[in-house]
Amino acid sequence: MSKSIAITLPDGSVRDYEKGITGLQIAASISEGLARNVLAAKVNGEVWDATRPINSDASVQLLTWNDGEGKNTFWHSSAHLMAEALEALYPGIKFGIGPPIETGFYYDVDFGDHKLEGEELEKIEQKMLELAREKNEYIRKEISKKDAINYFQDKGDEYKLDLLEGLEDGSITFYEQGNFVDLCRGPHIPNTGFIKAVKLTNIAGAYWRGDEKRKMLTRIYGVTFPKAKELQEYLTMLEEAKKRDHRKIGRELELFTFSEKVGMGLPLWLPKGTLLRERLVAFMKKAQDKSGYQQVTTPHIGHKVLYETSGHYEKYGKDSFQPIATPNEGEEFLLKPMNCPHHCEIYKHKPRSYKDLPIRYAEFGTVYRYEQSGELHGLTRVRGFTQDDAHIFCRPDQVKDEFIKVIDLVLYVFKALGFEDYTAQISLRDPEKPEKYIGSTEAWEKAEAAIIEAAAERGLETVTELGEAAFYGPKLDFMVKDALGRKWQLGTIQVDYQLPDRFELEYIGADNQKHRPVMIHRAPFGSLERFVAVLIEHCAGNFPLWLAPEQLVILPISEKYLDYAAEVKDLLEEAGITGSIDNRDEKIGRKIRDAEVKKVPFMLIVGEKEAQDRMVSVRKHGEGDLGSHSPEGFIKYFQGIISESLSKE
Repeated sequence: MSKSIAITLPDGSVRDYEKGITGLQIAASISEGLARNVLAAKVNGEVWDATRPINSDASVQLLTWNDGEGKNTFWHSSAHLMAEALEALYPGIKFGIGPPIETGFYYDVDFGDHKLEGEELEKIEQKMLELAREKNEYIRKEISKKDAINYFQDKGDEYKLDLLEGLEDGSITFYEQGNFVDLCRGPHIPNTGFIKAVKLTNIAGAYWRGDEKRKMLTRIYGVTFPKAKELQEYLTMLEEAKKRDHRKIGRELELFTFSEKVGMGLPLWLPKGTLLRERLVAFMKKAQDKSGYQQVTTPHIGHKVLYETSGHYEKYGKDSFQPIATPNEGEEFLLKPMNCPHHCEIYKHKPRSYKDLPIRYAEFGTVYRYEQSGELHGLTRVRGFTQDDAHIFCRPDQVKDEFIKVIDLVLYVFKALGFEDYTAQISLRDPEKPEKYIGSTEAWEKAEAAIIEAAAERGLETVTELGEAAFYGPKLDFMVKDALGRKWQLGTIQVDYQLPDRFELEYIGADNQKHRPVMIHRAPFGSLERFVAVLIEHCAGNFPLWLAPEQLVILPISEKYLDYAAEVKDLLEEAGITGSIDNRDEKIGRKIRDAEVKKVPFMLIVGEKEAQDRMVSVRKHGEGDLGSHSPEGFIKYFQGIISESLSKE
């Protein structure tokens, strides 16, 4: 008889099963409905195939489409299904990598001399659905490195052979479904029959291994669903997303532009966009001033040694711009890839006492990272961006309180900008891959405990992700849902015991001995560019009133009322309200329509009656006529809206 093993389920209950039980069989023992929907099993924190035997006591979570890791498994399996369809339709092609991504999956393919065209995607979709209906199982096989090399040598697939070079014998698995075999760690869904709806969304180019010196492959993006209805909902969302595209709205509202002569991925902010940026910066600085932050400014470049000391050059040097040589032989500088090493040097410029701490340095610092050209996308992926960076230097006993204060600041920012649906992700190190991180296990455990306790005290809804920590410390990332239900990572807080050690930062404690401070990194916006892009798409360009670059427009019915319009504008500007006068020789109806298209929050119409009565006729974007008000009354009404939206209560 097989040995019994104890399985701990998510509700805390423990059940005994025979050794070799699978996640799918555990689901069947609970309910038939659950078994029909299980896509994978999380065993002791690691996602497995639902059909993989469990041979020892374990904690098991059964993953469905409603779980993020369940979706990832579904989409990873869909990438393999697409590859099977492609191989059937285009014999002799070769495959690079095919991972799941946040909104589906892709596969990089070498089609040889064939250039894949958009009209071919429908044919591939149909073939995928045909293969899905066969309900072929995803079969996992452990294989020796020698046999794996022989298999792909016979196929002449240099890309898989390249991937095999970095793998150790004993860690290699193949997955097979139908007539397709792939090198893959997995996991995968039980069979192809779970895939009921397919949409291939885009074709792009991608250099193998992200190296511009290597061959350009064809990257095919797709998304799949377990129900046809969900695909239709997704396509409807895509249409709305096109209308909200920040590149489109940014162009229409004249916020930013790009120039090839300036450089790819280097945004140029136009006057209205600059005003929007300045309002965001002023908003954050005001909140920071109240929380005891001190503003600092650092250069756009730094000596290469600075980033070697911090460890950033070793980890991210390949993603930085090439070092800048100076006339002095052997002297090299980098465009600043991050602000934290500079802030460490500011802390270090004079002796510190335990009574001085915490010290909070804040900077809107522009940094530069060399993203591949194929990965650049509007403001969401750029090569030069500004971070609302701050670094808090504190004693170990102050870490949790300081962390909680930063959480409160992040939540205030979200509230003021209309981001109401969010989850806090606790990103921890992967204990199986210690080589990815720097510092002692003891320091990591302290930092992780502080984050977990702070999040619990603030009652945050959290998920925990192993392996998502920064190389120097764990972090709390805020995953925000926008108006279309898409998730974005906005806002991060990180605890760091490593950089203070690398930079030999010190303070004199109450015991008159030298101690190391702890460093907290935080950026509620993250990248200002990316934050603006997400905000544009979230609110479709209808910014909160306090943030709108053009808060109102005054519409004179004719040129006879331009003088009164100018008087009103002066009164508004004295109250800090920005706007313009539409003095075009156009009918008032056209002026109103144009202001609506530009998403101007308020329109103040002035004509004969308004000029005589010293009033303005007020219209609100999207709502229409609000009646007549005195300029002073409108100012009070306007300021009340802003005060309410920025209230911390």
